[in-house]
Amino acid sequence: MPIPSTLTCLCGQVQLRIAGEPVARANCHCQACRDFYGTPVFAATAWEPAHVAVERGDDQLATYQHATRQLQRHFCRQCGETLFGTNRLGMSVVPNSLFARASDGVLPDALQPAMHLFYRHRVVDVADALPKYLDGWDGPLHKAGF
Repeated sequence: MPIPSTLTCLCGQVQLRIAGEPVARANCHCQACRDFYGTPVFAATAWEPAHVAVERGDDQLATYQHATRQLQRHFCRQCGETLFGTNRLGMSVVPNSLFARASDGVLPDALQPAMHLFYRHRVVDVADALPKYLDGWDGPLHKAGF
């Protein structure tokens, strides 16, 4: 299944154009993502900013800047759905839920998470074979029974 090149919010007012391949595919367990995106685990892909463009509805896109971190969330003014965020590295971070919806409810294999990040901060244990980094992907891994 190919990666969808067009994503829309729930109400269809905002449409994104996606190009290329993601830089990273992860499930993030950090406190900032949990708070910022309102989920216990944020499943998303990170993209070079030039690969995520607002194709329609730019006037309906609102931005929220995190009060203390280098994070932004871009969402539809009408339905409130988050279309993408910008992380501290300047990458565009797109929720996996948008890609799954554009693919008849199934996340394409090329976008499946490849790791867990900030697993030491998790609020729910996840039983899968993916590497579970305690912090970022350049840090130590979680060990069973840890």
